[in-house]
Amino acid sequence: MLNMTTARHAGRFWEIDFWRGCAVTGMIIYHLVYNLFAFGSFRLNPHGGFWLYFQRGVAISFITLVGISLSLGYSRLLERKKVPEFSKYARRGGIIFFYGLVITIVTYFFLGDWYVRFGVLHCIGISIILGYFFLRFYWLNLVLGTSIITAGWILYDQAFHFSSFTWLGFRPYGFYTVDYFPLLPWFGVVLVGIFLGKTLYPGYRRRFQISDYSTVPLVSFFNFCGQHSLVIYLLHQPALIAVLALFGLITFTL
Repeated sequence: MLNMTTARHAGRFWEIDFWRGCAVTGMIIYHLVYNLFAFGSFRLNPHGGFWLYFQRGVAISFITLVGISLSLGYSRLLERKKVPEFSKYARRGGIIFFYGLVITIVTYFFLGDWYVRFGVLHCIGISIILGYFFLRFYWLNLVLGTSIITAGWILYDQAFHFSSFTWLGFRPYGFYTVDYFPLLPWFGVVLVGIFLGKTLYPGYRRRFQISDYSTVPLVSFFNFCGQHSLVIYLLHQPALIAVLALFGLITFTL
């Protein structure tokens, strides 16, 4: 069993990578279902029922893990007597936001009006930058995070006559996109994740006991996916579409 003492400076926490790997796998499954619905005319409804809740669960996992990871990185620097510098967070967040802009451009040409305006990578990039200013707080993250989530929930069914604050959660009339993660409510989820990170891993130590299953083959696979989640995110949709296109071509020619 691992406890607070033995987990210190043990490197990565395998359960975090495992959780992220499960979320990545869930994301791939959902996008496969979505692609079959959108391009394959399959009788699946990714916008309702089981698949809607499945997608929300995957999204909440991803964004919560952003906050937990921010908290872990911050704690690790403090344990090493290093000063967490804003430039590091700004650079990391800026890179992820840039990838989001690339997806915006690509989807604009391929999807038209459905293109990604402020998707998950945009949200994560900005949240990493903003999250830096909340890493030293504890209860404030929970209070502010739940408040932002509540505000986002209130805005969810609202529509407005302007589009300047779409990134914040104020959706204009007729708005539709294939990927939308506004800061209200999702930055609130990040703040709750920071709170959870400080609660479960204070001082970069586990507050709970857990056996080490990281060497189990299936767990190791999910851990690998979790450690390379950004690369998988960037590549999985083109790969899925290519496979479906190839399958459709083969089916058509038979």
